[in-house]
Amino acid sequence: MVDTVIVENEQAPRSAVAWPAVIAGAVVMAALSLLLLMLGSGIGFSVISPWSTASAAPETTKAATVAGIYLTVTAVLAGAVGGYLTGRLRNLWPGVQSHEAFFRDTAHGLIAWALATVVGAALLGSIATTVTGGAAREATRAAIGTSERADAFPGLTDRLFTYDYVAVSRAQGGQPVTGISRDYAGDRATANRILARLALHDRALSDEERQTLVVIVAARTGLALPDAEKRVALIESEARRAADTARRVATMLSFWLVASMFAGALSASLGAWEGGGIRDGRYRYGN
Repeated sequence: MVDTVIVENEQAPRSAVAWPAVIAGAVVMAALSLLLLMLGSGIGFSVISPWSTASAAPETTKAATVAGIYLTVTAVLAGAVGGYLTGRLRNLWPGVQSHEAFFRDTAHGLIAWALATVVGAALLGSIATTVTGGAAREATRAAIGTSERADAFPGLTDRLFTYDYVAVSRAQGGQPVTGISRDYAGDRATANRILARLALHDRALSDEERQTLVVIVAARTGLALPDAEKRVALIESEARRAADTARRVATMLSFWLVASMFAGALSASLGAWEGGGIRDGRYRYGN
């Protein structure tokens, strides 16, 4: 009797993740995101800095909303294109059931999106900063209170130290104004620090801080003390309003950033599913 031994050739296990397709989709996704962000910046989808006195709160929050919507649209478009390419370029999976193919395709799109997001954040910096410019950066600093800016409100500080030539000339009997000191860097730095603390800690000026500003303004602008007090009160009100606007803008941009990331992940997954379906011949266009 002869024993017959049948030896089956075992196939080497192959990873279910097609990394070349994932990397290709991620690169396209990151490049398209950068292109659309630069386009948006070029056509004006950037937030007006809330630290500027020329920026009214409604205009600034509206600009933040427009920037957030554009950021979301960018994430959806880039995710869909990159995910679709990932699905079309992946390996063929013979004998894989439909539900397993759906899972693998969507997972490929999600992995490509995650890779593009991580690499983009490491190399290009925050997407929110890219699309919104300096406003998001400064607003976030104010919201979290991590540092005191050396010149938090340059526009307001300029107005605080505007020299009232008319008032001083009237007080001097119409004679030309003389003796104006140009060296006021120290006083300006003091005013900047006081206004920065006001913005970062969301509080009113203390009596000591208010008196300090009144004396500095009166000495540097030629205003009488009552007029200097009125100017300091006006600047304080506008500084607190600008700080509040900055915090609202930072909050809005944070929510829009999260929403855009979710939208980008979803579009990349669905795009990969569609591309994979065409790759496997499950459905075709035009039939």
